[in-house]
Amino acid sequence: MVDQKKYALFLATPDSEFVKKAYGGYRNVFVSTFGDEGEHWDSFRVCEGEFPDEKDLEKYDGFVISGSSHDAFENHDWILKLCDIVKKLDEMKKKVLGICFGHQIIARIRGGTVGRARKGPELKLGDITIVKDAIKPGSYFGNEIPDSIAIIKCHQDEVLVVPETAKVLAYSDNYEVEMFSIEDHFFCIQGHPEYNKEILFEIIDRVLGLGYIKQDFADAAKASMATREADRKLWETVCKNFLKGRLPTN
Repeated sequence: MVDQKKYALFLATPDSEFVKKAYGGYRNVFVSTFGDEGEHWDSFRVCEGEFPDEKDLEKYDGFVISGSSHDAFENHDWILKLCDIVKKLDEMKKKVLGICFGHQIIARIRGGTVGRARKGPELKLGDITIVKDAIKPGSYFGNEIPDSIAIIKCHQDEVLVVPETAKVLAYSDNYEVEMFSIEDHFFCIQGHPEYNKEILFEIIDRVLGLGYIKQDFADAAKASMATREADRKLWETVCKNFLKGRLPTN
């Protein structure tokens, strides 16, 4: 019998009322995107101080760090604890997929610099340009490496300086570091491969209602998805290939 694969999800954000009602929580959004049948997924609300015991890290085949409304450069106790855990995962060469805040945390623990986005926040469907020379054919992306990929963006911070050992895999008009990898065990994405149009639109309405964005910014964000969708299937495949150590057959 094949050993059951085990994964851990570090949730750095509380569930919104909408996500609870529509999906039963962010855990289900992530597991339905990155999980496969027969796997075991544990989730830890790291933003509430919930972490696995360090002695249990070894039993997991891979980890996912979610986005957050917090800044990855803050020094809250839970963020410092998360940084310590990710440093241990780095030493153990455990596979970690970092998304948005998670992408920035990995840059931080490896000596990169994270700060406010120089060209301002982004909340929309955007295209990121792939650095084809940085991706080997037959890697997680398969043999057909696209020129660009559409992904939902929702952030106000960015990686300003990548760690020395990082390989930048994608950039965009506004951000130099949209995706990077370190060795074979860290894969980091500034956008949200797990988000869909419904989740994005609810976030837009919520932050507009709170006065964080202006109406024209909200309208432009929704217009970005008027005629097209994110490349979610491609993202799902690439992220699963990375987490599960699969090499695609195409």
